[in-house]
Amino acid sequence: MQEYRLVALPGEGVGPEVVEAALAVLAHLATLHGFSVRVTHGLVGEPAVQQFGTGFPEATARLCEGADGILFGAVSKAGLLELRKQFDLFANLRPVRPVKSLRHRSSIKPEKLDGVDILFVRELVSGIYFGPSGRGVDETAPYGFHTMQYADSEIRRIARVALQQAQQRRKKLAIAHKENALPCLPWTRLVQEEAAAFPDVALVPMLVDNLAMQLVMNPQQFDVILAGNLFGDILSDIGGAIAGSIGLLGSASLNADGFGLYEAIHGTAPDIAGKGIANPMGTLASVELMLRQWDEGTAAAHLAIAQEQLLEAGYRTADLVDSPEDRFVNTKAFTEQLIQQLTNSKANQFKS
Repeated sequence: MQEYRLVALPGEGVGPEVVEAALAVLAHLATLHGFSVRVTHGLVGEPAVQQFGTGFPEATARLCEGADGILFGAVSKAGLLELRKQFDLFANLRPVRPVKSLRHRSSIKPEKLDGVDILFVRELVSGIYFGPSGRGVDETAPYGFHTMQYADSEIRRIARVALQQAQQRRKKLAIAHKENALPCLPWTRLVQEEAAAFPDVALVPMLVDNLAMQLVMNPQQFDVILAGNLFGDILSDIGGAIAGSIGLLGSASLNADGFGLYEAIHGTAPDIAGKGIANPMGTLASVELMLRQWDEGTAAAHLAIAQEQLLEAGYRTADLVDSPEDRFVNTKAFTEQLIQQLTNSKANQFKS
């Protein structure tokens, strides 16, 4: 039996709630599909600050070393950027595939959602979030600055990841850039040079503001979208509007060795934290990505199908309820229903 070592970092806000739900589902999947997962917990974010004085303590870093993956909840400030940098998790993958039963929740017209399957590939450990920054005072007033800085090599390596993903999908890569205003960051040229090794992938450079508009006007045109850290952060959140809720979307952040951190793209949601009504599907979508990275593709497909079946049956977490016919369930009840559905669909060979 294959055993995987997983580090769970629940963090704060709704993080502990959605991670607990995801771990319960993962344990059931492991039983059904003949592998095992050994989970150890660590501190990150505000709980780590309270105990260690820092959002990403050395004890947590040591815990993550040698693991097969990290399941991450959410933090408000400290810890996440340091964690990404520590393990060079430069390649962030964020898939967006609207579910048929939730089309009415999308901000996009239903006829524009047919066949929508987008993968955002975001550079994650450089750019404006990691460039020189600070506060100062000149002769006129106080000021602040953050610097968007990229080495050509950093752009080239994330380009290769995006090109590989596009080659395995529909062979179309959109490049988000702002070269009319940021000409010293030549994303288009560098990606084109890397694309020489991928002659069957069509490149579509797009100004980032136009790309954002096109995402809400005609998302069907996109396959893989490559973006830097800041632009990728903003653009991929539009995926929440396309899918119907940001609570549905997961992500994988990988380094060159394939080691990954898996987290929902939503934040701590302090307004609902502790109420037991958080949507765990973003974290479950991240578990699906983790299973695929582990080559447990059958278990990943099983999870995706079982969730769709629950949604088709009308089960809804609080962020998805919008009609009297919806069957509202809290986080615990959704998790229990999903585990039952996994058992049922296993018996029926995943029939949808």
